[in-house]
Amino acid sequence: MTKTYVAHSVTPLFDDAFRHRLLDLFRWRRDVRRFRTDPVPPAMLDELLETACLAPSVGLSQPWRFVIVESPERRAAVRASFEICNAHALAIQDTDRAARYARLKLAGLDEAPCHLAVFAAADPEQGHGLGRGTMPETTAYSAVMAVHTLWLAARAAGLGLGWVSILDPATVMAALDVPSDWRFVGYFCLGYPQAESEVPELEQAGWEQRRPAASRILRR
Repeated sequence: MTKTYVAHSVTPLFDDAFRHRLLDLFRWRRDVRRFRTDPVPPAMLDELLETACLAPSVGLSQPWRFVIVESPERRAAVRASFEICNAHALAIQDTDRAARYARLKLAGLDEAPCHLAVFAAADPEQGHGLGRGTMPETTAYSAVMAVHTLWLAARAAGLGLGWVSILDPATVMAALDVPSDWRFVGYFCLGYPQAESEVPELEQAGWEQRRPAASRILRR
């Protein structure tokens, strides 16, 4: 029996005005480090996570797993891991860069009202393995796509997201008591930014600057 799919809505028109606004969203998406302490409304967080789940995934497996970290004890364990890893990162930088790095306050862990940990299920039943036989890491890539979708949705809602990458994955997994076959993707701070800028904070601090797209494109 042949299935017939009927469209229930008209395909939206993404006109020039929309595309310009979308480009603004891309340009103004920032990795936020400094947050106000105003709480994120629970309904808004639910809506943002629903939007994140619209991201593409390998084999429609939706391997992302979001953990909302509310427990002060679990947050403290993550903060302790950051402190240890951050001290090590500072020790291996040259003196000038280390000083700049220290001033950036890369965590935001103390101020952000909402903490999220994102994981990827290594071998989810959903999707039936399609597309990941030769590249099993595509489940983690899919989770990152969900993070990026969340990032843009948060920015559009006036919120900022900050990725805390200076953590030990095993410590975070133990602190959050998640299944051992999940893969840690990242820990994120979410909230209202203290300040906003089109220029990335790392560029403002003189750490690095964005290169033009042409320098990252090869033709074969």
